[in-house]
Amino acid sequence: MKKSGITFFVVLLIVLSIIAVYSGVPKTHVEYLRIHIRADSNEPSAQQVKYYVKERVVDYLTPYLAECNTKAAAINTLTERMGEIERICCAALKEKGFDYGATARLKSENFPTRAYGELTLESGFYDALIIELGSGEGDNWWCVVYPPLCFTESNALYVYKSKIYEIIKGFFEGN
Repeated sequence: MKKSGITFFVVLLIVLSIIAVYSGVPKTHVEYLRIHIRADSNEPSAQQVKYYVKERVVDYLTPYLAECNTKAAAINTLTERMGEIERICCAALKEKGFDYGATARLKSENFPTRAYGELTLESGFYDALIIELGSGEGDNWWCVVYPPLCFTESNALYVYKSKIYEIIKGFFEGN
């Protein structure tokens, strides 16, 4: 009887762990750091150069942000490189024949709900690297800097693990 009670309890814990993982309700708050590159206008040429600037900025930041294990580290990395980010943006604009400049800053802003693949960021205030090209009044390109969803080669967003399952598995495997 005692062994069947333990087995029932273990199975119940496994089932509850699986339900918790797949319920779609986040159990912990993940802090995101976004990047927004705002075009000067919605003119086709301004929108096109926005993507050129984006490629240059992403190429520059990827090796630095890939090493960041926390949001604070990502913010520190961006802060240290803010001048270079602006320089890269201005140089890219100039290469393409645009005479307006670019500004970059870290700021907390209220954003609408946005989807990134299977990840949905609910509306609310988020810290973000805001890059404004010229007036910054055009449509923007955006992504998530931390965790680095647009700065990695991987398409996997998250790997969910159950600590309870790992403990139980170790118990039955004798580890």
